[in-house]
Amino acid sequence: MTGAPGRPLSAELSEQLLAVSVDILADEGWGRLNSDRIAARARAGKAGIYRRWPTMAALARAAVSRFELVALPDDGGSVREDLLGLLNARWTQPLSREERAVASLVGAARHDEELRAGLDEALVQPLTAAVGKICARAEERGELVRHERMRLLTSVLEAFWWQRYRMAEPFGPDQIELVVDEVLMPLVRPVGERVPA
Repeated sequence: MTGAPGRPLSAELSEQLLAVSVDILADEGWGRLNSDRIAARARAGKAGIYRRWPTMAALARAAVSRFELVALPDDGGSVREDLLGLLNARWTQPLSREERAVASLVGAARHDEELRAGLDEALVQPLTAAVGKICARAEERGELVRHERMRLLTSVLEAFWWQRYRMAEPFGPDQIELVVDEVLMPLVRPVGERVPA
């Protein structure tokens, strides 16, 4: 959050403006996020918005970068179980308010560096960290996951995660098992390792 010199900014108002912005993003989309709409809903002045965030993209970034969209699962004892835990925590549920807000930014982020940075902070970095932890656990158990395969696994998971934001319905448990067993686990296995029948 930025601020011009002068009176200290009210943390309570900042939180209110962020919450209103998330509601607009989630319910109406990025194209409807503007200072007039935010000020009217928050019963605040537009100057108070721009003292904190110079652009709507900066405000959106501040709002979504605080989300926890990826939850590291408890150690399931294997890479497969950890991946199932990672996906089942989110993918079997309808999109949350926070996820709908993020989904509204995906298209616009292609052309806006600030929005891209917000999505990176909200999803890409936490997902990368979670996959890194899952692979570190695997190494501790003797299931080495090569670095290049960990990177590929992260990229494929990220692609599926973005696609999930476009789906009308959440994944079912059977679909998640299929993704893990048929798509993700073959990425984890060392080259040349036979896939169990």
